[in-house]
Amino acid sequence: MSLRREQYADIVARALTEDIGTGDVTTEATVPASQQAHGVFLAKAACVVAGVDVAIEAFRQLEPGVSVQIALGDGARADHGQTIATVRGRARTLLTAERTALNLLQRMSGIATLTRRFVDAADGRITILDTRKTTPTLRVLEKYAVTAGGGTNHRIGLYDAVLIKDNHVRLAGGVEAAVARSRAMRPGLRVEVEAQTLEEVDAAVRARADIVLVDNMSLADIRDAVHRARGVCQVEISGGVTLQRIAELATTGADFVSAGALTHSAPAVDISFEIEPDRPAL
Repeated sequence: MSLRREQYADIVARALTEDIGTGDVTTEATVPASQQAHGVFLAKAACVVAGVDVAIEAFRQLEPGVSVQIALGDGARADHGQTIATVRGRARTLLTAERTALNLLQRMSGIATLTRRFVDAADGRITILDTRKTTPTLRVLEKYAVTAGGGTNHRIGLYDAVLIKDNHVRLAGGVEAAVARSRAMRPGLRVEVEAQTLEEVDAAVRARADIVLVDNMSLADIRDAVHRARGVCQVEISGGVTLQRIAELATTGADFVSAGALTHSAPAVDISFEIEPDRPAL
């Protein structure tokens, strides 16, 4: 997943407005307008970097001419103490945009770091997917961070894939009816069916869904579901997925495992922004 400026510029603008309000009273009172400075983003813990351009956007919206040197781009591993990027401009700009930039960089890097742990645990035997359990209005940033960590985006929203859940099945009158209607209305979209029992797996197979999502099944039942779906549907594991379980889930033969924790439970990474003056204030 790529990330274009137009996808995050408004998010950054709203974040700056939220923080600055009528003005940064502390900076305006203590730092001369003519003071020039540079700030360095430093990793305070080992992490996977994500959101560098998004963080830099916070400074550029206040001062388009800031100078930037990026040492570690998105997807790179950073060790404790490593420089991620350096920003040069007016000291007031650096101070005022600092928290917005850090909030975005720390959040996105936290998601990328946790995702990489899941991907490393999978060891290439199963594909790690994200979910729609994202912070409202920040989905594009959080799903991008998943890809920076080596994960794969599931569907971006309700519009780009069909996922038939139990409520859909009840309202549609059964799995086969739900799948048939979905294919008739949107023939180009992938159709996935959630199954909580092996009988529901069989129904998804009979309907020839593209993917059957096995929800909260035991390890034995997942293996059975994979056997039943072989040659017809791919299999995605969901429900109760933790980092500690990835290695065993990868042995089931399923194609995918989705984890809401990648976005809803990733801790922010400890990153600092150290500012130093470039020359004495006039």
